[in-house]
Amino acid sequence: MTDYLDLNRANWDDRAVAHTASPDYQVSRFADDPQFLSEVVRFDQPRLGDVAGLRGVHLQCHIGTDTLSLARLGATMTGLDFSGASLASARSLAASAGAAVDFVESDVYSARSALTGEFDLVYTGIGALCWLPDIKRWARTVASLLAPGGRLFVREGHPVLWSLDYERTDGLLSITEPYFETTEPQVYDEASTYVATEHVFTHTVTHEWNHGIGEIVTAVLEAGLVLTGLEEHQSVPWNAITGRMQHIGDGEYQLTDRPARLPHSYTLQATRPAV
Repeated sequence: MTDYLDLNRANWDDRAVAHTASPDYQVSRFADDPQFLSEVVRFDQPRLGDVAGLRGVHLQCHIGTDTLSLARLGATMTGLDFSGASLASARSLAASAGAAVDFVESDVYSARSALTGEFDLVYTGIGALCWLPDIKRWARTVASLLAPGGRLFVREGHPVLWSLDYERTDGLLSITEPYFETTEPQVYDEASTYVATEHVFTHTVTHEWNHGIGEIVTAVLEAGLVLTGLEEHQSVPWNAITGRMQHIGDGEYQLTDRPARLPHSYTLQATRPAV
């Protein structure tokens, strides 16, 4: 099998350029408005609660808009990502906003050796877990990063959403991709991305994996964490099914026809026991 890290890293290096320039990421707003937060973190805020004073790490932080937003809420943040191009944009973003955010280049599974100390908050955002082949290894990594009493916070696209046939035009929701984790990846070749851009991509092939909700919860529990919340949502922060979703405000999209049929995304929270 082609090394998925090299393949996917090249794709995300390519995306970093497009995403930084895209109006959808609103990069310029962070420098212009010291109170501005990403739409993703604004959605998360009621569930995150007060993060002021917490030492946090954002795994798979990409260009850092959510990482910076968490720092603006008072957390001392570190962002970790395997894409050097993404981190270059993230560091530029933080500098333009005058924020003291550290960024570390590493793949997720190497995070424990790449980072120093333990964290009160491990944050993982939308579109992250599908790039990882082994959800149990991810959960063990998260557990190794958390301080006693520390919290994992994940908002992610729902595995049912990831498993749909996006090419259908008859209005039906059809599951054609794996819902459960598989040994071999799903291989995609797509010359576009999820934001508005005119960028021409040169690295278009990716290797991805789905993970069922039960697999994710089990992995978290087996890693020694205590599940404290699992909430499914009827919206997702990107236009996941082109032509079949409507923007409902605050960067969230929802299936236009009978959205209650589909779990769009979910929030999972868990803690490391204090003793």
